[in-house]
Amino acid sequence: MDFDSSRKLLRQFREQALLGGGQERIDAQHKRGRLTARERLDLLLDKGSFYEVDAFATHRTHEFGLEDQKFLGDGVVTGWGTIDGRLVYVFSQDFTVFGGSLGEVHAEKICKIMDMALKNGAPLIGLNDSGGARIQEGVVSLGGYADIFLRNTLASGVIPQISAIMGPCAGGAVYSPALTDFIFMVRDSSYMFVTGPDVVKTVTHEEVSFEDLGGASVHSSLSGVAHMVGDNEADCLYLIRKLLAFLPQNNMEDPPSLATRDDPLRTEMALDGIIPEDPSRPYDMREILRLIVDDGVLLEVQEHFAANIVIGFARLGSHAVGLVANQPAVLAGVLDINASEKAARFVRFCDAFNIPIITFVDVPGFLPGTAQEHGGIIRAGAKLLFAYCEATVPKITLITRKAYGGAYDVMSSKHVRGDLNLAWPTAEIAVMGPEGAINIIFRRELNESADPAARRAELVQEYRDRFANPFVAASRGYLDDIIEPHETRPRLINALHMLSNKRDVNPSKKHGCIPL
Repeated sequence: MDFDSSRKLLRQFREQALLGGGQERIDAQHKRGRLTARERLDLLLDKGSFYEVDAFATHRTHEFGLEDQKFLGDGVVTGWGTIDGRLVYVFSQDFTVFGGSLGEVHAEKICKIMDMALKNGAPLIGLNDSGGARIQEGVVSLGGYADIFLRNTLASGVIPQISAIMGPCAGGAVYSPALTDFIFMVRDSSYMFVTGPDVVKTVTHEEVSFEDLGGASVHSSLSGVAHMVGDNEADCLYLIRKLLAFLPQNNMEDPPSLATRDDPLRTEMALDGIIPEDPSRPYDMREILRLIVDDGVLLEVQEHFAANIVIGFARLGSHAVGLVANQPAVLAGVLDINASEKAARFVRFCDAFNIPIITFVDVPGFLPGTAQEHGGIIRAGAKLLFAYCEATVPKITLITRKAYGGAYDVMSSKHVRGDLNLAWPTAEIAVMGPEGAINIIFRRELNESADPAARRAELVQEYRDRFANPFVAASRGYLDDIIEPHETRPRLINALHMLSNKRDVNPSKKHGCIPL
């Protein structure tokens, strides 16, 4: 074949590959309100940066008439490109080809790009839109999933892995996203479940819709499976770009800095009056965070799940940081099972990727009750404790108000290798709140008192005067300093500079045994 003929054939194949399952199926995808695999990559990546691999790959199956149905690319687009000029590897499943189902070649393509991402130390982003395993290929498709799961696990903590669920994701297909660091979903358009509504109805006799079983609202608020939700596909892909701006390329690099005009020495007088005088009155911790961080920008993670704790990314003095903060506006900021696991996972991610952790503490303790105890609050709380103890990145802690009981220890206290532990004058550090403490310490005296209510009020005030301040902890060295709220931003930024060359190591081991 001469050069002109071969070039013509190449162009024909490229045009064919671009059409996926054909124009009719592309139109059907658009009618569902969904973009095609390639349109999604165009939105995700910097313009003109995408380079594709394996565009001409096709399946090798001869069963069930598949030998007569071959599409270039075999239902997944793979390659690399850039986001804000930084290299990323991507795969985008194409629902127009066999419903995006995963077969042998489809899996091989994904595995190849995963191997390239790991070898070259760059983030991996998977755009999932698949009907699941390709039934016609049998166990080969199941083996393909397992090959992907293994690579997800080996890459964990080495490169950031991000999954976007752009359509259906069912059965074994859900476990690859579940093994990645962040899962994004699209409201009213994407679904995740191990067993679908029909199977649920057959086995449990429950009637449930796709949305109520595994939609974005369910997984972002009830299960905690999804970390962020976009209102549409474009919004979802934009959120991925925003997230990546806070993350390093791999575990050997530091997260990128981003210049800001926000003065690192800025003080914020509004902080001085933000803590209510009544210690039982709630306030929104997010207000504190936004007044402190660069330009007031907070990228919150799992915003609607376990809302009694806030986690997310921000910048301080241009440096990317991970924020963990009790939320007094929800359940008084207590730690429960979901909040403990939510924060623990985030702390471990930040530690894996060299992102300093700043913890804002206002916690009255762990949530009591049989549901929590029977559900394993001991194990869940231990996960958060393990995560903080294990972390070797810079850890800065600020107690704004309450730090009671074991929750004081867990929330990045000095005793679990907190590098700099600060408190506002409003901090209260004690074994428990005044009411509970008085009922235990002075139980007999109160029972014998002529006026128990008056005596209780007197004792509560005495206890509060003694412990509702941070000076006892500071005298012991458990706090490094007590600062005025308005000076928080410059103090935290100074601490980040001071800790920029921190070195800390854990004992040599294969891995720890976190209480899962």
